[in-house]
Amino acid sequence: MTAGFLTAFGLGFVYFVAAIPAGVAAGSSTMLAAFAAWAGYSLGGSVVLIAGTPLRSWITRKLKVDPRPDPAKLFWRIWERFGLWGLGLIAPVTIGPQATALLCLSLGETPRRIQLAISLGVLPWVIGFAVVATLGARALR
Repeated sequence: MTAGFLTAFGLGFVYFVAAIPAGVAAGSSTMLAAFAAWAGYSLGGSVVLIAGTPLRSWITRKLKVDPRPDPAKLFWRIWERFGLWGLGLIAPVTIGPQATALLCLSLGETPRRIQLAISLGVLPWVIGFAVVATLGARALR
């Protein structure tokens, strides 16, 4: 394992935006850094989802999340319009996989659907950041 792979994997787990460029800067190929960032990001959501239902109950109780939709609240209007897939798509550049998994669990989504949304929603970002990292590396040479 190269340092670039481990860098991209670790940053993918906690801060996806920097993962691929940092992996490339640390010496990994763009494709390997992109795969490592995707794997780290997906694992970040999985770690939270393993706890499953007990974690959902704790979050609902602790944060006083009402699982019933309230159209008067902005969050519920956004959730109803874009749903799980919209959240999965914007999570890599906003709240990350762990917070997304926690939020979706508290809203009653199943762990399998959440993991799928997290893992697939990051793919356009993986491609975009890989292209940017490749172009940046070429420009610096």
